[in-house]
Amino acid sequence: MKTTSVMIVGVGGQGSLLASRLLGNLLTAEGYDVKVSEVHGMSQRGGSVVTYVKFGEKVYSPIIDLGEADFIVSFEKLEAARYASCLKDGGTVVVNTQQIDPMPVITGAAEYPADALDKLAAGGMHIDAIDALSLAEKAGSARAVNIVLMGRLAKYFGIPEEKWLAAIETTVAPKFVELNKAAFDLGYHA
Repeated sequence: MKTTSVMIVGVGGQGSLLASRLLGNLLTAEGYDVKVSEVHGMSQRGGSVVTYVKFGEKVYSPIIDLGEADFIVSFEKLEAARYASCLKDGGTVVVNTQQIDPMPVITGAAEYPADALDKLAAGGMHIDAIDALSLAEKAGSARAVNIVLMGRLAKYFGIPEEKWLAAIETTVAPKFVELNKAAFDLGYHA
């Protein structure tokens, strides 16, 4: 059984840590050896955040080097571009089409690259772009972007949807379970 590597990237406060915990819990329940690592960066100041999830028969380290990620789940377009070099040939980027301006753009020192996803696709990457923010709002909260993206990622894993929903029940606080199930379903069926 080969080892599969998933990078979850975003901006602080978007829920990447919950997404990686959900994915780790699901894969552990499926019998995989799973390693999860969190790299926070300047997460409390809206900076870049990345988490690594590796799973397989036996995994020795969660760290994902350049060209090793099978999947990158990006909560924002520019974060997809920032970590694109980590994707292996034939890998997939699942990306939210939302734009969150980094500090240099906010201060006027730089411009947001409007064509970031087009450049990645032109370079041969498989880009699965989804308006996760709109779907999260439809589910009941803009904060559910992370679970919408997990729903989209689930399409690539071959694990039945009901097992993902069960993992949501064991990972998310009880008062948010139904909202997160709705967000997952919208991402899965988008």
